[in-house]
Amino acid sequence: MNDMNFWAVLVAAVAAFVLSGAWYAGFGKQLARLSPAYTGEGRSPAVTAVVEIVRNLVLALVVAGLTMFVDIGGWTDAVLLAGAVWIGFPVMILTGSVFHEKVPAKLAAIHAGDWLIKLLAVTLIVGLWR
Repeated sequence: MNDMNFWAVLVAAVAAFVLSGAWYAGFGKQLARLSPAYTGEGRSPAVTAVVEIVRNLVLALVVAGLTMFVDIGGWTDAVLLAGAVWIGFPVMILTGSVFHEKVPAKLAAIHAGDWLIKLLAVTLIVGLWR
């Protein structure tokens, strides 16, 4: 098992932050139609940015630990790990919220897409940059 590359973790967290921001920017009108959480005034952009950077940093640290544990050997291993984590966690959580909490399936699909691109980026960066 190798040491964790904290530069890779930092770059992965920033990449996830940027990709996620771009993803949700493209769905602004749809999000507003699907959930009242996306209408009206939201939290301050500065607070939102700090919270999201911290969330993505934690995600990158956890995924970096996983990539070390399973000993990622190349980009295909990284993509497979990202897919397994995506299906096993965010997809299952979002499916539960659609079923139990009546969250619109389209809203859950938007969130699932965000998680997929975020996990792919993070896993590829921390899995390959050692």
